[in-house]
Amino acid sequence: MKKKLLTTLLGASLLLAACGGEKAADKPATTEAETIKIGAIGPLTGPVAIYGISATNGLKLAIDEINANGGILGKQVELNVLDEKGDSTEAVNAYNKLVDWGMVALVGDITSKPSVAVAEVAAQDGIPMITPTGTQLNITEAGSNVFRVCFTDPYQGEVLAKFAKEKLGAKTVAIMSNNSSDYSDGVANAFVAEAEKQGIQVVAREGYSDGDKDFKAQLTKIAQQNPDVLFIPDYYEQDGLIAIQAREVGLKSIIVGSDGWDGVVKTVDPSSYAAIENVYFANHYSTKDSNERIQNFIKNYKEKYNDEPSAFSALSYDTAYLLKAAIEKAGTTDKEAVTKAIKEIQFEGITGQLTFDEKNNPVKSITIIKIVNGDYTFDSVASK
Repeated sequence: MKKKLLTTLLGASLLLAACGGEKAADKPATTEAETIKIGAIGPLTGPVAIYGISATNGLKLAIDEINANGGILGKQVELNVLDEKGDSTEAVNAYNKLVDWGMVALVGDITSKPSVAVAEVAAQDGIPMITPTGTQLNITEAGSNVFRVCFTDPYQGEVLAKFAKEKLGAKTVAIMSNNSSDYSDGVANAFVAEAEKQGIQVVAREGYSDGDKDFKAQLTKIAQQNPDVLFIPDYYEQDGLIAIQAREVGLKSIIVGSDGWDGVVKTVDPSSYAAIENVYFANHYSTKDSNERIQNFIKNYKEKYNDEPSAFSALSYDTAYLLKAAIEKAGTTDKEAVTKAIKEIQFEGITGQLTFDEKNNPVKSITIIKIVNGDYTFDSVASK
């Protein structure tokens, strides 16, 4: 099932000549005055390709719409998306290629580690960089020109701990986190700190590494503590495996997860849906939201890609329109002017209203999703 999903998404996403033309390497160079060049970096192949493909599809949909409606400052937008294969070195190499190509702004990276690596280089150049989905806290600490549209790792960890206390009535929690992942550890650490502030007892914390497939030893230890909540902050592939094995060892705790859970249903066989039933996780928007703009986005995305947009799709879609608004506010593609405009902007997108704080992180709420019968349902909106 997963193999078929990735093949379908990859076929859709490789149509990257978003603006009615070929990629930059396949045609004569255009001058800056003729077009506005936006670069993007993400994992289109490799272990987290589902995220990069989904994000790229949302970005491309937005650029197509923008160009169909006159572009930005009366100019068409060229979109050049490069594959970094989920690797930080590849991401920096891709960034340098896009600088040579002449991009005026960068959308990316998608996951946290490559985003940190690229941010450190982009900060030196001053080119506006917006990661749609990189949640690690230190990404935007790299420089004043680096922004994010998603909420941060610490923020979602804190909000989810508060949710566990106030909505789920948790008195005890256990943590199962990926020791190889800055993302997983970062969310887990924030969750633990806030849980303790909320008076929740952390009865167990177990870890594992990338590539692990057997989690039963750790889960058996957790099951002996019988926590009210099991918190699993990781990406969808590991999340699904852990949830299934948790139920196999008899763990009956309510499972709560981070935004990396988005996509888990597609990686779990329907025969195992019971393992992820009633899981709560943080997300950036809900496809069940009746807002007309959101439903139009979902409709257009489905028509173009024959798939439902994930949060990564929505965040990248918002990032394109945020850049459009900032460049138009600045009245130029000058990097300092665009950076200033982003800092000052008040923006409403598919993933909600946002402004930026002094650290270039968005001020926005979190959507809580509940998995019911293999479907993502809207539960509530939460904030600190």
